[in-house]
Amino acid sequence: MKTVRKGKISGKTPQPPKRGFLDGQMLIAMPSMRDERFMRSVIYVCAHSSDGAMGIVVNQLVPDLDFARLLVKLDVIPSEQRIELRDDARTVPILKGGPVDTQRGFVLHSSDYFTENSTLPIDDGICLTATIDILKAIAHGSGPEDAVLALGYAGWAPGQLESEIQDNGWLHCSADRDLIFGGNTGQKYSMALQKLGIQPGMLSSEAGHA
Repeated sequence: MKTVRKGKISGKTPQPPKRGFLDGQMLIAMPSMRDERFMRSVIYVCAHSSDGAMGIVVNQLVPDLDFARLLVKLDVIPSEQRIELRDDARTVPILKGGPVDTQRGFVLHSSDYFTENSTLPIDDGICLTATIDILKAIAHGSGPEDAVLALGYAGWAPGQLESEIQDNGWLHCSADRDLIFGGNTGQKYSMALQKLGIQPGMLSSEAGHA
């Protein structure tokens, strides 16, 4: 197993896969979104191709659950080590990543951490890892500089996301680190719209096409 972190390269430098569709972009729910699980949601698209799409909701926190307590629950650290965790580990946000596979954790993180055969490079220095090794690395101070942990993910069947966009369900914009890793989770919806020069009040709740 080869690991890349803090900009120090061991072995082959990971390269993002060939771009397809909207991977590496942010989806922004339109007011016409009727699925309450995705109302006012902002989603980072991790993969999108003719086979479907997968993304992580980045603006919905899991209530009443902190990272240290979750590490204990998953037996990553013993309970007595909670108070010894580094501050950057304690403050890793735990997100409701989507309605699929909600008992599984997915870590979006900067590319200074990379585990061969486990980490998926996405775009612009952002990666996804879904193994417990990255949680252990974060707990012991050898994890990525930036990280959020999501429970579950959002998934679309082939052609489904394209259809929802056509039906005025989603806008999309380029991603940035504040939208993915920023601590002001409650403001991410407005921040994403502002990247497009849109104020929330400008959007109609009626579906339609330009």
